[in-house]
Amino acid sequence: MSEQTPQSATTQALPHKRNWKLIVGGTAALAVIAVIGFQFFRANPAASQTGSPEAGRATLGGGSNAQILAKVNNQAITYDVVARECVERYGEEVLDNLINRLIIQQECEKRGLTVTKAEIEEEVIETAKKFKLPLDTWYQMLAAERGLTRDQYHDDIIWPMLALKKLAGQQIEVTEADMKNGFERDYGPRVKARLILINSNIRNANQIWEEAKAKPEQFDELAIKYSADPNTRPLGGVIPPIRKNAGNDPGSKAIEDVAFKLQPGQISPVVQIGENRYVILKCEGQTEPVVTDIKEVWNVLYGQLIEEKTQTAVAKVFEKIKDDARVDNYLTRTTTGGRPAIQQTSGVKTPSPAQTAGGQLPLTR
Repeated sequence: MSEQTPQSATTQALPHKRNWKLIVGGTAALAVIAVIGFQFFRANPAASQTGSPEAGRATLGGGSNAQILAKVNNQAITYDVVARECVERYGEEVLDNLINRLIIQQECEKRGLTVTKAEIEEEVIETAKKFKLPLDTWYQMLAAERGLTRDQYHDDIIWPMLALKKLAGQQIEVTEADMKNGFERDYGPRVKARLILINSNIRNANQIWEEAKAKPEQFDELAIKYSADPNTRPLGGVIPPIRKNAGNDPGSKAIEDVAFKLQPGQISPVVQIGENRYVILKCEGQTEPVVTDIKEVWNVLYGQLIEEKTQTAVAKVFEKIKDDARVDNYLTRTTTGGRPAIQQTSGVKTPSPAQTAGGQLPLTR
């Protein structure tokens, strides 16, 4: 997989949250990873105020047949206690991981698709090569920087990525227009600008615009005073240079269209980018392109666009199979998807470690 592609300058300057994010490329493919840091017991802070003899004590019990993981002064801490603590602290994240992997696995089985161990290992080798790292160093970096073991990387990152690629199963095409737009985006001139974000009504936005028009040399001070963007406000409104063709959402396109019409020193009109969200730009010139002939970067750009289109196809297929799958999550008491309903119990029933270890979620490859 290739390195992550550059983001829109306007997106970086005006970040927004997403409920779920699928990432495919570089060192990440599917954002369903949970790395558990086990802690063997936890005292209940509230209990210390109850006056009970048991106040503040961790529950360490277990039957005579319980698997003992540790002892403190001969008092046992059992597997069940650790499992409960882990579910309470990290259960939703880990369960989401398992649900997503199982959704992918079920769809692969339905279509007769498999991902082999050899394919996984080959993908890892190719990824390490693209980062110009020996394979051992690549694994060491994943462990140090992301806390991933070799098996976790294979199971939670590479396997879902390859499986989703097979499920997407379409031939990716890059047109001449794609190449032209990609070249403009990645190698073309960019507008250097400052920005004021206004999360208010158009009347307030116009009032700030009047000030900016009257005092363009004080735009940085006005940005510090008025801008609602916490990332750029302390910098006097400075944003990363704005590129062409960098965003598909209406807000990004509106900013891009206005920015490339401005002359150095010019203040833009008020630009609406959403409901009660407006921006004002001050142009500070354009960058000089380093590459001017598309032929110089044709192969690199072509490969990058193939990768981007693959990512888009993978994201679409995953959202589709998630929508089609009926998921009854008893831990969060939520139900999603379109299969026949399963009656949920009134409470959350946590599977025992024995059930989990026994293979109720057989996420085999």
